[in-house]
Amino acid sequence: MTDSKPDVKDEPDFIDNNSLDGTKTTPVFEQGTVDPVYQAKAHVLNNATQQIGMGKYQWELFVLVGFGWAADNMWPIITSLILQPVALEFNQSKPPLLSLAQNIGLLAGAIFWGFGCDIFGRRLAFNATIGITAVFGLIAAGSPNFAAIGCFAALWSFGVGGNLPVDSAVFLEFLPGSHQYLLTILSIFWALAQLLATLVAWPLLGYRTCSAEQTTPCTRSQNFGWRYFMIAMGGFSMICFILRFVFFTLYESPKYLMGKGKDAEAVAVVHTVALKNGKTSALSVADLEIHNAEGQQATDAAAALKRKLEKVNLEHVRALFRTRRLAYSTTLIIFVWAFIGLAYPLYNAFIPYTLSSRGASFGDGSVYLTYRNSLIIAVLGIPGALLGGVLVEIPKLGRKGALALATILTGVFLFGSTTARNSNSLLGWNCAFNFMSNV
Repeated sequence: MTDSKPDVKDEPDFIDNNSLDGTKTTPVFEQGTVDPVYQAKAHVLNNATQQIGMGKYQWELFVLVGFGWAADNMWPIITSLILQPVALEFNQSKPPLLSLAQNIGLLAGAIFWGFGCDIFGRRLAFNATIGITAVFGLIAAGSPNFAAIGCFAALWSFGVGGNLPVDSAVFLEFLPGSHQYLLTILSIFWALAQLLATLVAWPLLGYRTCSAEQTTPCTRSQNFGWRYFMIAMGGFSMICFILRFVFFTLYESPKYLMGKGKDAEAVAVVHTVALKNGKTSALSVADLEIHNAEGQQATDAAAALKRKLEKVNLEHVRALFRTRRLAYSTTLIIFVWAFIGLAYPLYNAFIPYTLSSRGASFGDGSVYLTYRNSLIIAVLGIPGALLGGVLVEIPKLGRKGALALATILTGVFLFGSTTARNSNSLLGWNCAFNFMSNV
């Protein structure tokens, strides 16, 4: 029997990628990884999800996952907005320590929830992350000193850190491949979150906040705006939690159930989602169990953790540098993400401080004007996110072209802001930067 494929030396063998309807899909995992039975069953579930298509359940999930994406951007923005009034009230000489506490919590949350959702399930993590954020955000409003607000910032950030990895996993595992562009559109919730935070901050922080220019000590009664602001934002997150937990039924991920050896429950979830979408699914338990003949599937917590770590083991990392072109592409992507990951949070963490300090040097650094300008900047992020969703679907531009264009223009506008000689020009440069950074 002859093989039509060319005989390429050292070419990796892939799992069969014929879908249930006979079409071909792009291979993701190579044979020989830690659990080939799990991979084969995951492929069957992917095909079943594609057959169901996009429906009511996925659109509801899109909105609720958007709450998590919103929290991921909103709470770091909240920290930046309260940074100056908190430092003034508590007479703190090193206010960036609040941002440090936040980032420690974000790191711990991303690690814990990112790995934990493969052990104790997506459903628990999906609801708990935003619930933790809401509770500690509300408690932080009563902070008696700088150390307390720092601890609460780390705790609410522990919840925030899990929103993006958990919510993305939940959404993608129920999303058909034909609609994966919606993951890009989800970034509109980032822009809306920034808009909401600055919109609420403008009246609360703009009128009940000590000014950096005042010569008298900043008292709690003069500076109550940031506490009202924390109550408002914590309350909003609590509403998001209630909508998720009470008014929406999140079905456990079929892949998680299958990974635990609960094939029948995984199939039942697929059929339930299909029914909610007004469709039927041809998937049966036998479609999954047929792959048990290929070997023994590990279903304990250690196996789930091992599968997670397998994605970043040295063998897979080496595969990213297998050819000269692939190594070049991988290196560029790593550097782009590294610099964006450094620049974007730093910019958003200190934009209110920059507007205030630079505004003061221009003669118009009032608290009211600082938060008004922050709101204007936030508004420009919404059309930027929408434009990004359109650009990635343009054939001649695509994801690579959209990323390159947006990254270059973001850098140009950021450098341009250093040339500002008055408050209005600084506002203009920052609006252009936020528009492109959300693309």
